[in-house]
Amino acid sequence: MNVDAVTKRAGPREFSPADDLPREYREAATRMIEFHANSEIMGAYLERPFIRQAPSIDRKLAFSAKVQDEIGHGQLLYRAAESLGVKTREEMLDDLANGDGKFLNCFHYPLKSWVDVPMISFFVDGAAMRRQATLRRTSWEPYAHAMDKVCFEEGFHVKHGEDILKELMTGSRKERQMTQEAFEEWWPRIIQFFGPTDDKSTHHDFAASVGLKQQSNDQLRDAFLDQYIPKARKHGLEIPDEPRIRERDDGTYAVEEGDLDWDEFFTIAKNDYEPGLGQINGRKHAQDAVQWVRDTIENDATTAGGHAPQAAD
Repeated sequence: MNVDAVTKRAGPREFSPADDLPREYREAATRMIEFHANSEIMGAYLERPFIRQAPSIDRKLAFSAKVQDEIGHGQLLYRAAESLGVKTREEMLDDLANGDGKFLNCFHYPLKSWVDVPMISFFVDGAAMRRQATLRRTSWEPYAHAMDKVCFEEGFHVKHGEDILKELMTGSRKERQMTQEAFEEWWPRIIQFFGPTDDKSTHHDFAASVGLKQQSNDQLRDAFLDQYIPKARKHGLEIPDEPRIRERDDGTYAVEEGDLDWDEFFTIAKNDYEPGLGQINGRKHAQDAVQWVRDTIENDATTAGGHAPQAAD
């Protein structure tokens, strides 16, 4: 097929590895899914230290399960990307460790204390759910199938994050104040989660025309604001004065996009933001530390003639 034929056929779960797809489609889908997979991995690495810092055994267990889920999502998505035949899973993981792989802006910032946790587990994961729900109708079938599992599990993550936020916002005055301060710091970053405004987005038009994306960045951002501004207020958080949020006549919300720091956003997008470089280096260190495991597995496979050894009776 050429791009015109793909555009005419494009629909939910329309294409699979059995289809002869043009390179433009396969490269666009790979870039999109690899970005998503990288973000799952880097989000898990960002949150992992808070398994130990969680304030109770129940929180530790729940947070441990969440981090494990995110790593699993990344692996599902790497396989969905790999099935396009452009890059292997190993190449994508190497690119991530070497600073060539891209991932979500929010995971370039450090989490400093427990009050930062619901900013990711509730607001960022909630934003992710807005986007991922639409991707269950993406045209690349393996991606859509992965989204069925991812969305199911992310729903639990958001509920857990909301429960943490509720606990903090019904705690002591100091806890409420610290949570409000964390919210004010994270709020602009969360709004930028969906990427650049539509007029600055370089990939949306093609991705939408071939069915990879269902909604634009601005549409997803506005839908998130409509859902999460009331939720934030319900839990006692005050919406910061900056960036300015305007309420339309129909009760929906929009952000004054000029109030957002797009220079910082695009610095992050190029992997040139200093805290983000620390996250990338941490990922590289972790990958290098377990290289011996991959080498051992490969050597064992070679010794066995490329076949798994027979199980004992």
